Amino acid sequence: MELTWYGSNSWLIEMAGQRILLDPWLVGPLVFGKQSWFFKAEHAQPPQIPEQIDAILLSQGLPDHAHPETLAVLDRSIPIIASENGAKVAEKFEYQQITPLSPGQSTQLGSLQLQAFPGAPIGPLLTENAYLLQDLDQGLSLYYEPHGFHSPEVRAQAPVDVTLVPIIDLTLPLLGPFIRGGEAALELVDWLQPQLVIPTTVGGEISYSGWLDSLLSSQGDLESFRRQLHQRHPQTQVSDPLPVGQPYSVPLRTLEPSG
Repeated sequence: MELTWYGSNSWLIEMAGQRILLDPWLVGPLVFGKQSWFFKAEHAQPPQIPEQIDAILLSQGLPDHAHPETLAVLDRSIPIIASENGAKVAEKFEYQQITPLSPGQSTQLGSLQLQAFPGAPIGPLLTENAYLLQDLDQGLSLYYEPHGFHSPEVRAQAPVDVTLVPIIDLTLPLLGPFIRGGEAALELVDWLQPQLVIPTTVGGEISYSGWLDSLLSSQGDLESFRRQLHQRHPQTQVSDPLPVGQPYSVPLRTLEPSG
């Protein structure tokens, strides 16, 4: 398993001979509602678009997961696997193959299985996706949810080798945390018993501005999370944030697939 981080929620996941581009934001600024005064994020150095992408995986339909400018420049022949909301965004760009997944559904690319679980709530009526990726030949697995809303349904999948999740809280006044790290990430480790926790969502070489950014507050940090994790699960490691754009070979024990 090899991972390349592009900052924020954007990753290239290489598993089971597949190259999966996850929640890509790779070109231009990130703006919500086309209103830069409200929120704007910019890469210090635009990431290089990876080659030979086997599929694009979208966990949500919001711009920080289904980034319109990035989807506009990627090859339309690349298959897209997405939440129902993410699939609607991709349809606007006329991708040739779009597979919407609702929680509980799965699809397969070669020996790589991708299963959707309930993820972050977006308003009262919409729940986006978390994903479990499983290499059915090597017996390796990765769980991803970028906002820290982990459904108890995922407990049945334990053990999972890698969790790709936030480890700090980001909070808005009156609304509370909309990104949940800290205790939510520790509870997930209770459930899944991973070998490795890799932080996502926050960080990278990115600058932020706008009214929304001025209201955000963060709670927690890597070292305090690492101490708490060691007390509860000394067998689980947490990585430092990965260097942006540099492939990282995940150090895991390979187990035989069960069943």
